[in-house]
Amino acid sequence: MGEQGPLAPGEAWRGVAVCFLTTFALLSRHRVRLPRERLGTRLAFADGSGARVYRETRLGSGLAKDPCMLVVTFRLRLVRGPAHAVFRRESLLNTPLFVGFPGFASKLWLAHDERGRYRGVYEWDGPRRAEHYARSLWRVLALVSVPGSIRYAVVPGVRRDDVIADLGLVGDPEPGSAAWWRTAAGT
Repeated sequence: MGEQGPLAPGEAWRGVAVCFLTTFALLSRHRVRLPRERLGTRLAFADGSGARVYRETRLGSGLAKDPCMLVVTFRLRLVRGPAHAVFRRESLLNTPLFVGFPGFASKLWLAHDERGRYRGVYEWDGPRRAEHYARSLWRVLALVSVPGSIRYAVVPGVRRDDVIADLGLVGDPEPGSAAWWRTAAGT
């Protein structure tokens, strides 16, 4: 992962607009699923933080042909205490901001961790598509997030659920900044 940042505004907002329209077509064909099997599962991360899955969104089978794991993190501005529960409920309305992006397969929505960070842990079809999505999403998240809190990691060649099940798939956690996205033993 090199320098991170948003796409140019025009490109990012065009991507979000096309995604939004595509999502409604997917919803009308009943392709979007909200499985419940992982709800409440706690994912732990190599930096010592952890959070529970509060929603999963899946497109079709949720399996990618060219799998990669994408992890996105951010801290919301002005959301404290009970407002976190309100955000988790209303976040379902954000589905049109990602489901229609090319390559989306599935997403685990994680509640805020001990440091107030939210994470989305995705399976994406193709690392370039995942990166394009993350850099487009940056523009949307920047509207509601603490400046400097948005980050993402693209891990090519692995399925999200395989990484969660087998912590050795992506090697030992690196000290410092990389540990925020690497899964660790959880409950």
